[in-house]
Amino acid sequence: MKKRDGSQDWTETARTLSQALPYMQRYDNAIVVIKLGGHAMGSDKAMQMFARDVVLMRQVGINPVIVNGGGPMINQMLEKLHIKSEFVNGKRVTDEATMEVVEMVLSGSVNKRIVQAINDQGGSAVGLSGKDANLILCEQANSELGLVGNPTTINPTVLQTLFSNGMIPVIAPLGAGKNGETYNINGDTVAGAIAAALTADRLLLLTDVEGVKNKKGEVIAELSANQIKEMIASGTIARGMIPKTETALSAIEGGVLATVILDGRAPNACLLELFTKQGAGTIIRQD
Repeated sequence: MKKRDGSQDWTETARTLSQALPYMQRYDNAIVVIKLGGHAMGSDKAMQMFARDVVLMRQVGINPVIVNGGGPMINQMLEKLHIKSEFVNGKRVTDEATMEVVEMVLSGSVNKRIVQAINDQGGSAVGLSGKDANLILCEQANSELGLVGNPTTINPTVLQTLFSNGMIPVIAPLGAGKNGETYNINGDTVAGAIAAALTADRLLLLTDVEGVKNKKGEVIAELSANQIKEMIASGTIARGMIPKTETALSAIEGGVLATVILDGRAPNACLLELFTKQGAGTIIRQD
């Protein structure tokens, strides 16, 4: 009997799929919230691969929710429009002119790029912002920062409706204030709040680092909530990793089973985390 070319490669592929079966069964009908940071979006090829992974997740019975970031894209557009930003303690002040750009980029070009990529791979993605259907109601976080908000209420009804129709929500991290204001919200914070409101199985924070590292610079595969708190107190977790781990802790306290911080630039990062024994990045669970 004549063998097809590359039969060994296909055998390896079949073995990999077979090994993934228990994990696919484990996540059947689970909700997985994915924060896709601006630095993790990468090239068109990387976006295509991410979209294919998300469609595969939906195909095997997972309900994925994407929350998009877009900080680098906002910076580029502000620079292009010659809108100067002011900062307080390293955080951007969002005035009305800046807010217009933030909404245009997050709800517009960035959100629709992800939606289109998923739809091109055979999925059925729908782009939303937190303002749609009062998905995210918020209050001003700090008067010095202007139109920057903190979520106070998450209404997941619209997301559950989309799940029941086989659709994939892609959410821009904006929210509505009680007087109709539009607020810019940290994307990690939005992802964590939505994951808690949905009692998600997993919150995946895709960023531009491999995970939480120890003092030697080595990625730690698994950490408890108490270990995270100790590492923050000792200074091992510092700078930009602090808000990410704090989001992880808030999500877990809100009912999410586990949060994973992983490198969104790595090929098939989400599939490696969900469907393989070794996972990817750092998984954070309650003690």
